[in-house]
Amino acid sequence: MSEEIRSEEVISEEVVVEEVATEEVVADEAITEEVSAEEVSEEAATDDVVGGAIAEPAKVDTTKWYVVHTYSGYENKVKANIESLIENRKLQDQITEVIVPLHKVYEEKNGVRKEVDKKLFPGYVLLKMDMNDETWYVVRNTRGVTGFVGPGSKPVPLSEQEIKSMGIDLELFTIDVEIGDTVTVTDGPFEGSVGVVQEIHDHKRTVIVNLSIFGRETPVELEFNKMDKM
Repeated sequence: MSEEIRSEEVISEEVVVEEVATEEVVADEAITEEVSAEEVSEEAATDDVVGGAIAEPAKVDTTKWYVVHTYSGYENKVKANIESLIENRKLQDQITEVIVPLHKVYEEKNGVRKEVDKKLFPGYVLLKMDMNDETWYVVRNTRGVTGFVGPGSKPVPLSEQEIKSMGIDLELFTIDVEIGDTVTVTDGPFEGSVGVVQEIHDHKRTVIVNLSIFGRETPVELEFNKMDKM
């Protein structure tokens, strides 16, 4: 009888040992899996870091062309006011271009025939912008603006094809220059002067160029279509 009891105790102890060993193995495997998961997570985080900085997704251009109506003769003033507000409110990424469309005509005065720029659509200004509450408010409340063009003054975007069909050549308002490039002035009081580009203002379609005036380097703001890259 006592031998049977001892035998049962031995068997019981062996079962307990096996269970404990099994639990330890399962626990070790769980820890190993957790460590592996952490390593994978760290590797994924490392992959997201490029050159020590977190990679950002490319921005999608959501800007579209809109037209605003202005008081007659206020087109250039409105353009300047909007450009100033863009600078002050840091809206360069939301209002990217402001245009008063022009076309060249010939006028004769005192027997002299001269080429001059005339407004293509008097009373209108074009803007390429991301329409939201802030940009709408800024543009709509600019002095000289009477409203957006659209049904009930609701802004309606225009496609670039529609812009071109209106006789507006958008290529006239672009320029392939970078800071440090040398350019020649093609129009205005400094025509023929050569200078170096110091700043580029895409939303204003102008650049700041250092020109030599009376022997001194002077920064002058020029429109894109009034200079050529050398």
